[in-house]
Amino acid sequence: MNALSFSAAFITFFSVVGPPKVMLSFAGLAQLHVTRRLRLIALIASAAALLVGVGTGFAAPWLLDLFHITTPALKLAGGLIFFLYALGLVFGIHLGSDGAGQDSQDLVSGVRALLIPYVVSPLAMTGLLVEASARDSWTWRSTVVGAYLSVIVLDLVCVLALARLLRRTHHATIELAGRLLGLLLAAVGVDLALDGLSDLGVPGLQRADA
Repeated sequence: MNALSFSAAFITFFSVVGPPKVMLSFAGLAQLHVTRRLRLIALIASAAALLVGVGTGFAAPWLLDLFHITTPALKLAGGLIFFLYALGLVFGIHLGSDGAGQDSQDLVSGVRALLIPYVVSPLAMTGLLVEASARDSWTWRSTVVGAYLSVIVLDLVCVLALARLLRRTHHATIELAGRLLGLLLAAVGVDLALDGLSDLGVPGLQRADA
């Protein structure tokens, strides 16, 4: 496994689904669940994220071929979805749950609330598909998947270690951090969509460093 390639992939996934973003989602759940249940939710959601990541990463080239998806189109779709999710954070609209789960303390509602921000993060899935299909090699796909799994494990360790601290975090602090993060993630989504348009050859969108 190429160490430099692994490091680059790890940094990519750390930026889109690493502890700085995932901890905010768990902080919201910590206000509704006791520490023991929060840790159980973290274990189940992380296991689901691992399974989704492994399947998506290794099947990336065939998935794109099966649905006749180009990389620019994938970047556009991922960027738009992520932008909409980020807008939800900015305006305090919690996307990815059924609404009732916000006031429910059962296990299923807790896991469901993490579907979009963690288990099937749009930007993380886009990154997996784009990176894993960049080279037609099982070794490369293993490198990409390994980097993704390492970030998910790091997320899990952080949640398990800081579960009690998350429960003590004031709701207003979580809301403020969520809106700030939403603004930053909206910019990331726009940047990804612009990358897709640039790859399609739209005039005026080529990067200055390209």
